[in-house]
Amino acid sequence: MLTGCKTQKPAGPEVVEVKEPNFNILSIVVIQADLINTQFEAVIKIDNPNAFDVNLSSLGYELYGNGKLWADGKGKDVLLVPAQSSCQTEFRFSMNFINMTRPLLDDIIAKRQVRYRFTGNVDVSPLIPNADPFTMKFEQSGLSGVKEKATDKQQAGFENINTGKQSSGVEFVDNW
Repeated sequence: MLTGCKTQKPAGPEVVEVKEPNFNILSIVVIQADLINTQFEAVIKIDNPNAFDVNLSSLGYELYGNGKLWADGKGKDVLLVPAQSSCQTEFRFSMNFINMTRPLLDDIIAKRQVRYRFTGNVDVSPLIPNADPFTMKFEQSGLSGVKEKATDKQQAGFENINTGKQSSGVEFVDNW
């Protein structure tokens, strides 16, 4: 008499859905203004909607202000974004007033809102087993105010409440 045995198939790797991180420009700040060139810093917030960390290993970007290319660049080892959280990073760029349209120049001088478009590609590595790295495209547009960064003298005037010591005004900046 033969009896049948039901064999189970070996379980394959668990399939995990990886969601793309979201990019958003929080602010554009004037660092230094000269007669012809102005140095800016853009603050970017990156949201990770996943239940695991993701590493952004390289990024290529283009930043437009009122339809005009402001800056482009590439960076490596950009940022590690923890699971279901956000991180901010900054990058600096310069603009030549000679290559700018008059309405954009007027908006920057008056510190008015500027319509921006931030686009590019980023290499994303999900930090979980059996998830392959991938390249994603991103495009974010909206309005951002143009602000002037506080000078070191202004920053030094703020005191640390816990120690009574003055702030050094040092900030971490990723130069993409």
